[in-house]
Amino acid sequence: MAKKIVILGAGESGVGAALLAKSKGFDVFVSDKNSIASGYKTELLNNNIKFEEGTHSIDIILSVNEVIKSPGIPDNAEIILKIKEKNIPIIGEIEFAGRYSNALMIGVTGSNGKTTVVEWINHLFTLANMNFTLAGNVGKSPCRILVDKNPDVFVIELSSFQLDTMFDFKCDIAVLTNISPDHLDRYDNKIENYIDSKFRICNNQDEESYFIYPNDDLYIKKAVSNKNIAAKEITFSLNKNSDIQIKDNLLVVNWKENKFSIDINNISLKGKHNLKNAMVVAVVGLIVDIKPEYIKESLSTFKGVEHRLEFVGNYNGVEFINDSKATNVDATFFALEGVSKPIVWIVGGTDKGNDYTQLDSLIEKNIKAAVFLGIDNKKLISHFENKISLWKEAKSMEEAVKYAKEFAEEGDVVLLSPACASFDLFKSYEDRGEQFKKQVLEIK
Repeated sequence: MAKKIVILGAGESGVGAALLAKSKGFDVFVSDKNSIASGYKTELLNNNIKFEEGTHSIDIILSVNEVIKSPGIPDNAEIILKIKEKNIPIIGEIEFAGRYSNALMIGVTGSNGKTTVVEWINHLFTLANMNFTLAGNVGKSPCRILVDKNPDVFVIELSSFQLDTMFDFKCDIAVLTNISPDHLDRYDNKIENYIDSKFRICNNQDEESYFIYPNDDLYIKKAVSNKNIAAKEITFSLNKNSDIQIKDNLLVVNWKENKFSIDINNISLKGKHNLKNAMVVAVVGLIVDIKPEYIKESLSTFKGVEHRLEFVGNYNGVEFINDSKATNVDATFFALEGVSKPIVWIVGGTDKGNDYTQLDSLIEKNIKAAVFLGIDNKKLISHFENKISLWKEAKSMEEAVKYAKEFAEEGDVVLLSPACASFDLFKSYEDRGEQFKKQVLEIK
């Protein structure tokens, strides 16, 4: 008799898990409390996978051997609490994928920078002609990929929500880019819980594994000193003595027998945060024995990630930059710090308990004007109205770009870097970024 498995959520991760489970002989049932997108519904129908939408059938869900949960479903959801009462194991799609692959697993997490790092590694590995697949929080579901092939290497972006449902999964190379307060509403508003979640990327590592992290991040440095890290530790920093650091305008890797350097002026993405991202890419390349010439080429030719400090256009001498992916204060800090011209700043959205004082040191130096974009801008206005002399409220992207254009003069930068989630006015940060680009491209 086939083992029964329920998959909660029918997005990319849920449908990917369903396809792999079906291919491995499981009796699969997919349940989504919301409506299922037509493309995913078609896949389920074409593969004879049973599903429901708009509800959860408790009797079916509580009758199975195991549940695979979408990372978007919180642990305190009613259905999850009922499953836990029955002691039915709950795992995530990444955990399930790991059972069916012997690939080298490169996992990347962090509050900021993880998408840029995995996309940059993707660029490097493509140049080096490696047999690898990009998966996880970007790209396709690893489960979906494993239905048809088993690559030599997986490069996986991992959110804290995905890490929470990983138990036996092992990252051969684990990267933690940084930690800043984010998603604390999912972690009882305790930064310690969020940090513990991020450090799950080190679970099951051994002395043959690698853990790459910044030794100038205070949250990470403290956590490392209190945890038993089994893996080989590789550190990077812009200002501390590390395995990877900046010396005389060179990015230098000096780790064991690995020697590598590149002039930082030849690195394609600008900004201090991108120097750190480049450090990670360089050392990952060396660990997997990629030739230095490919690493140098990748660092100098990578174009960046959509919605992350993405240049949209220059109109009448004003640059427009889309940083919609900056959904927390730390990411926006990097963006504001990295722009040297006067900034007309579009900020706002769904506040996640943000502490805007982190940005105060940059306001007087960098910000010319602000447009507060959101349904409820009271917190933003309260914090910034006496720090920024020129500002307006906007309730749509069309309004926001209109006001920003009015504020901006030749030589200025209009920067969308919201520091907030997007769900008050937009479907996602991608939707917010696309609407920004649409409005900018319509400027006459």
